[in-house]
Amino acid sequence: MPRRILEGNVVSAKNNKTITVLVERRFMHPMYKKYIKSTTKYTAHDEANAAQEGDRVSIIECRPISKTKRWTLVTGDEAAAPVEKKPAAKKAAAPAKAKEEKAAKDEKPAAKEKKAPAKKPAAKKEAKATKKDAK
Repeated sequence: MPRRILEGNVVSAKNNKTITVLVERRFMHPMYKKYIKSTTKYTAHDEANAAQEGDRVSIIECRPISKTKRWTLVTGDEAAAPVEKKPAAKKAAAPAKAKEEKAAKDEKPAAKEKKAPAKKPAAKKEAKATKKDAK
């Protein structure tokens, strides 16, 4: 399961290697259909004590570090590293399917070219022309 990433403001950086982040989210009330702001405080692990009060930071879910800390401050390394979802073996099979689909598409347009577009009967065109003249 992917780890959640939240963004918020640092409220407290007084403790060693710990910051408190205030995360604000907006959601629509189910009955009244009005938007509500809800705030939650998370304690996050800051190994280098880099964050200061008032900074806008991103935090990511992690294993429990202490009784209340379940989040870690996102650094440049974590943000830049994309997570691979599928193994490379399936990617090799995909081009073969693409070739088969392309061959099937090449056959279909030839069948469509034989059909001529349907034409409107001349009587309808004449009726429309007389209505315009009458106006």
